[in-house]
Amino acid sequence: MSFVTELWPLGVYFVAVIILMVIILALSSVLGERHKERATDEPYEAGAPIIESARQRLNARFYLVAMFFVIFDLEVVFIIAWALAVRPLGWAGYIEILIFIGVLMAALVYLWRLGALDWGSQTSEIRKRIQSSEEVD
Repeated sequence: MSFVTELWPLGVYFVAVIILMVIILALSSVLGERHKERATDEPYEAGAPIIESARQRLNARFYLVAMFFVIFDLEVVFIIAWALAVRPLGWAGYIEILIFIGVLMAALVYLWRLGALDWGSQTSEIRKRIQSSEEVD
Protein backbone atom coordinates (compact mmCIF):
# COMPACT_ATOMS: atom_id res chain seq x y z
CA MET A 1 0.00 0.00 0.00
CA SER A 2 1.20 3.47 -0.75
CA PHE A 3 1.49 6.28 1.76
CA VAL A 4 -1.40 8.24 0.16
CA THR A 5 -3.89 5.38 0.31
CA GLU A 6 -3.21 4.88 4.00
CA LEU A 7 -3.77 8.53 4.94
CA TRP A 8 -6.87 9.43 2.92
CA PRO A 9 -9.26 8.58 5.84
CA LEU A 10 -7.31 11.00 8.03
CA GLY A 11 -7.67 13.74 5.40
CA VAL A 12 -11.42 13.11 5.09
CA TYR A 13 -11.76 13.24 8.87
CA PHE A 14 -9.79 16.50 9.02
CA VAL A 15 -11.96 18.12 6.33
CA ALA A 16 -15.15 16.87 8.04
CA VAL A 17 -14.04 18.38 11.35
CA ILE A 18 -13.29 21.74 9.72
CA ILE A 19 -16.67 21.78 7.94
CA LEU A 20 -18.51 20.82 11.13
CA MET A 21 -16.69 23.53 13.06
CA VAL A 22 -17.62 26.18 10.49
CA ILE A 23 -21.27 25.03 10.52
CA ILE A 24 -21.48 25.14 14.32
CA LEU A 25 -19.91 28.60 14.50
CA ALA A 26 -22.20 29.93 11.75
CA LEU A 27 -25.31 28.51 13.41
CA SER A 28 -24.37 29.91 16.80
CA SER A 29 -23.85 33.38 15.37
CA VAL A 30 -27.16 33.25 13.45
CA LEU A 31 -29.31 31.62 16.13
CA GLY A 32 -27.62 33.01 19.23
CA GLU A 33 -29.28 35.54 21.51
CA ARG A 34 -28.32 39.15 21.22
CA HIS A 35 -28.94 41.15 24.34
CA LYS A 36 -27.06 43.90 26.07
CA GLU A 37 -27.87 44.32 29.72
CA ARG A 38 -26.04 46.12 32.46
CA ALA A 39 -24.50 42.95 33.95
CA THR A 40 -23.64 41.26 30.65
CA ASP A 41 -20.00 42.35 30.57
CA GLU A 42 -19.36 42.03 34.30
CA PRO A 43 -17.45 39.00 35.63
CA TYR A 44 -19.50 36.49 37.59
CA GLU A 45 -18.03 35.56 40.95
CA ALA A 46 -20.36 32.98 42.47
CA GLY A 47 -23.19 35.47 42.76
CA ALA A 48 -21.26 37.81 45.03
CA PRO A 49 -21.20 41.50 44.11
CA ILE A 50 -17.92 42.84 42.79
CA ILE A 51 -16.15 44.77 45.53
CA GLU A 52 -12.76 45.58 44.10
CA SER A 53 -10.60 45.08 41.05
CA ALA A 54 -9.63 41.59 39.95
CA ARG A 55 -6.10 42.87 39.37
CA GLN A 56 -5.24 42.95 43.06
CA ARG A 57 -1.96 41.51 44.24
CA LEU A 58 -2.02 38.40 46.36
CA ASN A 59 0.34 37.72 49.17
CA ALA A 60 3.30 35.55 48.19
CA ARG A 61 2.38 33.19 51.03
CA PHE A 62 -0.70 32.18 49.05
CA TYR A 63 1.51 30.91 46.23
CA LEU A 64 3.84 29.26 48.71
CA VAL A 65 1.04 27.26 50.32
CA ALA A 66 -0.32 26.40 46.86
CA MET A 67 3.11 25.09 45.89
CA PHE A 68 3.32 23.02 49.08
CA PHE A 69 -0.10 21.58 48.32
CA VAL A 70 0.95 20.56 44.81
CA ILE A 71 4.15 18.98 46.05
CA PHE A 72 2.53 17.00 48.86
CA ASP A 73 -0.48 16.11 46.71
CA LEU A 74 1.80 14.73 44.01
CA GLU A 75 3.45 12.51 46.58
CA VAL A 76 0.08 10.88 47.22
CA VAL A 77 0.18 9.61 43.64
CA PHE A 78 3.43 7.79 44.38
CA ILE A 79 2.01 6.31 47.57
CA ILE A 80 -1.11 5.10 45.74
CA ALA A 81 1.06 3.54 43.03
CA TRP A 82 3.03 1.76 45.75
CA ALA A 83 -0.21 0.56 47.40
CA LEU A 84 -1.36 -0.97 44.12
CA ALA A 85 1.89 -2.90 43.74
CA VAL A 86 2.57 -3.70 47.39
CA ARG A 87 2.54 -7.51 47.11
CA PRO A 88 5.08 -7.88 44.28
CA LEU A 89 7.40 -5.32 45.90
CA GLY A 90 7.66 -7.25 49.15
CA TRP A 91 9.63 -6.06 52.16
CA ALA A 92 12.04 -3.99 50.07
CA GLY A 93 9.14 -1.93 48.75
CA TYR A 94 7.76 -1.57 52.28
CA ILE A 95 11.06 -0.24 53.59
CA GLU A 96 11.39 2.12 50.63
CA ILE A 97 7.91 3.60 51.18
CA LEU A 98 8.69 4.06 54.88
CA ILE A 99 11.82 6.01 53.93
CA PHE A 100 9.79 8.02 51.40
CA ILE A 101 7.09 8.89 53.96
CA GLY A 102 9.80 9.69 56.50
CA VAL A 103 11.38 12.19 54.13
CA LEU A 104 7.95 13.72 53.48
CA MET A 105 7.27 14.01 57.20
CA ALA A 106 10.68 15.58 57.78
CA ALA A 107 9.95 18.15 55.07
CA LEU A 108 6.55 18.89 56.56
CA VAL A 109 7.97 19.27 60.06
CA TYR A 110 10.70 21.54 58.68
CA LEU A 111 8.14 23.77 56.95
CA TRP A 112 5.98 23.79 60.04
CA ARG A 113 8.88 24.71 62.35
CA LEU A 114 10.05 27.38 59.92
CA GLY A 115 6.59 28.93 60.05
CA ALA A 116 5.91 28.62 56.35
CA LEU A 117 2.45 27.19 57.05
CA ASP A 118 1.39 29.92 59.52
CA TRP A 119 -1.10 32.48 58.29
CA GLY A 120 -1.41 34.43 61.52
CA SER A 121 -0.38 37.98 62.34
CA GLN A 122 3.22 37.06 63.15
CA THR A 123 4.31 37.28 59.49
CA SER A 124 7.15 39.69 60.26
CA GLU A 125 8.54 37.21 62.79
CA ILE A 126 8.37 34.45 60.18
CA ARG A 127 10.17 36.62 57.65
CA LYS A 128 12.95 37.21 60.19
CA ARG A 129 13.27 33.45 60.79
CA ILE A 130 13.38 32.73 57.06
CA GLN A 131 15.97 35.43 56.45
CA SER A 132 18.12 34.24 59.35
CA SER A 133 17.99 30.66 58.05
CA GLU A 134 19.00 31.89 54.57
CA GLU A 135 21.94 33.79 56.04
CA VAL A 136 23.16 30.64 57.81
CA ASP A 137 23.06 28.63 54.58
